Amino acid sequence: MSSVTEPTVSIPASVSEPFPVGTSVTWDPSTHFLSDELLGGGTPWRLLRLNGASRRAVERWRDGGVVAQGEGVLARRLVRQGFLQLRVMSSFTADDVGVVIVTRGAHENLATLLRQFQDFDLVVVDDGSPNQDVADLARRHGARFIRHETNRGPAAARNTGATVQRQPYLLFVDVDVQVSDARWLASHLRAAFEDPLVAAAAPRVQGSPGTSPRESFEQNHSPLDLGEESGLVVPLTVRSYVPSATLMVRASAFGAGFDEDLRTGEDVDFVWRLHDAGWLVRYDATQVVHHPARTTTRGWWAQRYGYGLSAAALAERHGSRLAPVRLDAWTLVVWTSLLSGRPRLALGALGAARSHFTAQLPSDVANGRHVANVVVNRGVLTAALPLARSIVRTFGPIVLMGVAFRRTRRAAILLLVVGSAARWRTRGLPRPTDIPYAVADDAAYAAGVWHGALQHRSVTALTPHVTVPKFAWGRRRATTTKPRPPEGERGSTRT
Repeated sequence: MSSVTEPTVSIPASVSEPFPVGTSVTWDPSTHFLSDELLGGGTPWRLLRLNGASRRAVERWRDGGVVAQGEGVLARRLVRQGFLQLRVMSSFTADDVGVVIVTRGAHENLATLLRQFQDFDLVVVDDGSPNQDVADLARRHGARFIRHETNRGPAAARNTGATVQRQPYLLFVDVDVQVSDARWLASHLRAAFEDPLVAAAAPRVQGSPGTSPRESFEQNHSPLDLGEESGLVVPLTVRSYVPSATLMVRASAFGAGFDEDLRTGEDVDFVWRLHDAGWLVRYDATQVVHHPARTTTRGWWAQRYGYGLSAAALAERHGSRLAPVRLDAWTLVVWTSLLSGRPRLALGALGAARSHFTAQLPSDVANGRHVANVVVNRGVLTAALPLARSIVRTFGPIVLMGVAFRRTRRAAILLLVVGSAARWRTRGLPRPTDIPYAVADDAAYAAGVWHGALQHRSVTALTPHVTVPKFAWGRRRATTTKPRPPEGERGSTRT
């Protein structure tokens, strides 16, 4: 990592404060028992070995329950690790939330947002537009108005808005975001902060419905859409960041805010700094806002290209987290062997991975071989689509070149087909008009990544990261153990 100076964020008072008796919790969708004493799940995925009392408590919380006397520490640990979710409703009032709307010039959606958030303390930050239309509109709706004389970027605009708000929670909303019910959205995001360790929460951001092929593609494949499963946001997982298009932040955790040197990727950087400081960030997929596609194909391409371009700058700050492909050594050998037509070698590597996992389990774990088979098989299998997708997303042009050579043609074609189709694994079959936009999406992102690497003279964002699985068990029961599955259990960032 480089010596780039980053803005600071505050540090939570305590990362291990027990939950009080009566706190309502329920299992995260990832949570499941692999055996009588081994609990799998969390973010990132891990194993937890439970003793009798802890196991009974966790079983009681499966479909929702309350924390009893002596269970507060266990509940806190499981929430922090993503095994449990709180079941709370906030004591919400609009007076608790200061809204910051960021725009650049007059936008047709601004008046709508101002009406929807009229019950909140509103500030509109105009980032360098030359006209007075925004100022007049904001003041007519009772909002405060701040204008940057020159365009300084969305990070600076949000920071400026945050400095004039005094509420305990800040809700950042980009001007083109479409919200159906502002109070409903704010109240549900606010509920996440009943956990004092939560620093930020974000809704699902879907593409806006439209009639053109580009709008139809965006509706199902917005780069800001993180899917339909709520949960913790943790680097190198399937929810590695949340977009700042709509983001609620605890004011006491905001610190110096977004990095104003980043024109794109500032949300990724901010969320990761919160995580590194010890805070939790939550994604609430039950709350949905919409974000329209760029109005021109050129603008749409530039957006995707910009996301790729930000990877190199983020890599200067966060190192191998920006690796385009992350996988463990076992997964690398298994899938490389299969692609090269050596199934026996792949089976041998799979067997070796199971044996390695089994050897790391404590000798008194029941059905250790079965647990190893389940974990390793599931990890290697689920790695296939994300791995192919990551390769095509960043190295598509190189893979395409492989089609020209007889020795690599079959593997290259398979990678291209699987990696391109993987984006539809949770979206259903594509429409014919989606396919050219999908190809252009990948091409624009890849071009941005490579150009950024050249600009910054750094290959970090282009260097795959291969890990060696380590299975470290704690000595106490009910202590987290992290036998990491193959990297398919984790994900990559939008950047």
